[in-house]
Amino acid sequence: MVFPGLLLLLELALYASCFICGIVTAASITIVQGHFGGQCMLYGLVNYNTTASLIEVQSSSAPSLCYFVSAISVLVAVTCFSLSLDRLWMNLTIAVNGVFLFFLLITGCMLKIGRDSLCNSVLQNVPNITRCEEAQDRNWVSPLKGERFYNSLYKAETAVWVNFFFWITIGVLVVLQRRQSSVSKIIAARFPGYGGAAVGLFGEAGVTAAETEPFFNNPASPQ
Repeated sequence: MVFPGLLLLLELALYASCFICGIVTAASITIVQGHFGGQCMLYGLVNYNTTASLIEVQSSSAPSLCYFVSAISVLVAVTCFSLSLDRLWMNLTIAVNGVFLFFLLITGCMLKIGRDSLCNSVLQNVPNITRCEEAQDRNWVSPLKGERFYNSLYKAETAVWVNFFFWITIGVLVVLQRRQSSVSKIIAARFPGYGGAAVGLFGEAGVTAAETEPFFNNPASPQ
């Protein structure tokens, strides 16, 4: 059957997309930290030095806050290549899906609120700007580099919410596959000749067992 094969291909594409989103989030947060000397600018506050016409950081969050966001993103990315797609792993996939949705929701809210807090400080203290991204064109106290802080934080937040949507979709696909598996088992029990070697993923034809393995498998032991 073509339908189960299409579900498998769609699920693999979603895992690849989740991997990319996780890497984009982690890289964007790391870039901002690097430009601000290792400081985490989520929930940060800034001042404007009118004498030197420079923006300076008044306070920043603990670096561990940004490390947490990056760690969750990397963990999500790595796990995408570790999950097996066979029936034995379906319950685990659902559990992992729920955990990731929870942490991605927290991470997305942290990025949204943290960026808004920083932007409110920028708009209140830096003169002659009406949008937060305009501060990227202003001069910052050396060695700070603020030319991409807003774009990077916005990109990180967008990647998290896209990742969140992808994991919801993966959860729906896994539930559909479980239902297909249950129906196939009932049919196979009533009609013994239905299954056999032609039965593939989750009791459906069209997908081989090799396609349900994790992306990176340990090589077979030598005989």
